[in-house]
Amino acid sequence: MERIYGIFLRVTKVLNIIGGTALTLMMFLTVADVLMRAGGHPILGTYEMVALSLALVVGFSMPTVSLDRGHVYMEILLDKLSKRNKAIMNTFTRILCIILFAIIGYNLFTIGNEFHTSGEVSSTLKIPFFPVSYGVGVCCFLECFVFIFDIVKIWRGQYE
Repeated sequence: MERIYGIFLRVTKVLNIIGGTALTLMMFLTVADVLMRAGGHPILGTYEMVALSLALVVGFSMPTVSLDRGHVYMEILLDKLSKRNKAIMNTFTRILCIILFAIIGYNLFTIGNEFHTSGEVSSTLKIPFFPVSYGVGVCCFLECFVFIFDIVKIWRGQYE
């Protein structure tokens, strides 16, 4: 289990680096477009590249943020529960999240297949949509594994 978790950590770090790189490129592209637009020569396709990059940023950074527990938690109710009931509640919410992200990942792969079959691309730069859909779908399935690891940690007493 520890070996699988170590491999999983390395994979999520690589995905996070890809997401961070996309965010950095998105920032530079936006600044360059604003400056070029002021000079009367906007960069063609900036909106498309920023939109597709945003999908990469959100999708690829999601597993790492969840592993680091970087999300906002509302623990008003959980603070009043016993340790056992808190573990039950955390497990229940993680199971719901596994179901949710499995459905999202499945739907992203279905949409990716439709994009691939139809050959749908962005209007200006003709960038295909299906790789982004598949990539974010994979990240949603990886997010399911994050929640599985959380459940294991909860019941081992290592979560808090």
